[in-house]
Amino acid sequence: MIFAKQALLADGWARDVRLSIEAGTITDAVPDASAQLGDTRVDTLLPSLANLHSHSFQRAMAGMTEYRMAGKDSFWTWRDLMYRFTAHLSPEHIEAIAAFVFLQMQEAGYASVGEFHYLHHQPGGAPYADLGELSACIAAAAQTTGIGLTHLPVLYTYGGAGQADLQAGQARFGNCVDRFGELVARARHAVSALPGDCRVGIAPHSLRATSPGDLAAALDAHEGGPVHIHIAEQPKEVADIEGWLGARPVEWLLANAKVAREWCLIHATHMTDAETRAMAASGAVAGLCPITEANLGDGPFNGPAYLQAGGAFGIGSDSNVLISLTEELRTLEYSQRLRDVARNVMVVGEGSVGEVLYTGAARGGAQALGRKAGTIEVGQLADLVAIDSTDPALVALQQSQLLDGLAFAAKDSVVTDVWSAGRHAVKGGRHIARDQIVARYRAAMASLMASL
Repeated sequence: MIFAKQALLADGWARDVRLSIEAGTITDAVPDASAQLGDTRVDTLLPSLANLHSHSFQRAMAGMTEYRMAGKDSFWTWRDLMYRFTAHLSPEHIEAIAAFVFLQMQEAGYASVGEFHYLHHQPGGAPYADLGELSACIAAAAQTTGIGLTHLPVLYTYGGAGQADLQAGQARFGNCVDRFGELVARARHAVSALPGDCRVGIAPHSLRATSPGDLAAALDAHEGGPVHIHIAEQPKEVADIEGWLGARPVEWLLANAKVAREWCLIHATHMTDAETRAMAASGAVAGLCPITEANLGDGPFNGPAYLQAGGAFGIGSDSNVLISLTEELRTLEYSQRLRDVARNVMVVGEGSVGEVLYTGAARGGAQALGRKAGTIEVGQLADLVAIDSTDPALVALQQSQLLDGLAFAAKDSVVTDVWSAGRHAVKGGRHIARDQIVARYRAAMASLMASL
């Protein structure tokens, strides 16, 4: 049982809420209640967000790509450095990094993660004896941390638009469609040992890393559940796809695949107004990663038009250069303000920007990961986060302003507790397995740096 002084329920704020959880699901939420002996007591209870897009291994290279080289740095120069880095990662490194990343996500207030996993093979590209070995590493990290995992094995067949050959740095990613089916089966086996809220979807990497025929075949073979894809992140990508397929990426995808609620289109940064409206109408979730998109110089999402069209969105930490739920929310809004030279942009009409950002990302993130979550109500997974409204960053705010304070004035340090489908992994702002996970990460980094 959880007793909260105040909680944001599905129908609004309530005080003195006593929450019952059974088998990871909320079974009762009673306002104006009294705390009972043995209840876990918190200050302010919110539905937790899902981190809908992560490449966990990239956390280990955070800070290594911020030195300007000769010429103009871009996403594409960053990608070359990332490829070289992956050549040195072992299964032990990958599991230790993922566990540390998941811990940081939970301490930041996320209850679940969509791991967009494209590092499949040995250095050089030879498959492991178990095709799903590295997926099993991700599953093991989720088991260690207790985070809710939606594992998304990636189909990555080509090195660029027009079915270009894989580059040497992409060899660890590559699979044909048939072998990808085997990989997904092995990933399902690995994730089957996790709690029942964890699941497997698929992730065609991007239009440039697949082909129309391969994409159709992978979708036909898909057994149901989330489908995630990178799309329209960079102007060069848009130009390359338009030159090859005769249409812009989002335009082509919506016309050639049955994009619907189970889809998550990652980035979708460079869209026309028509594409923006059509994507919103599809029911798919826009997977926005504002910190990474800023770090890589991708550009801002077309937020106002997308919200006006009723589009769903969620947030992810992508490259994991910085894992911060509050910073993702404010960077999303600030990217819109900088582009439009305006304030309070991500809201239709009038209202609280923080509320739109937080509750929208909670609902959209849960949808993208195939989790029955995103609100606090009976029948939903107990994906919950508690924050301290007496923190100096929030103490002066009224209840109706708390989400604005969280999004724009607070740091993740206001998080006190996190539950993932009822698993209470963060207590007092600290993950319950922090010491052992951090020690293992430090040892892995020492080993990795010695090999570079």
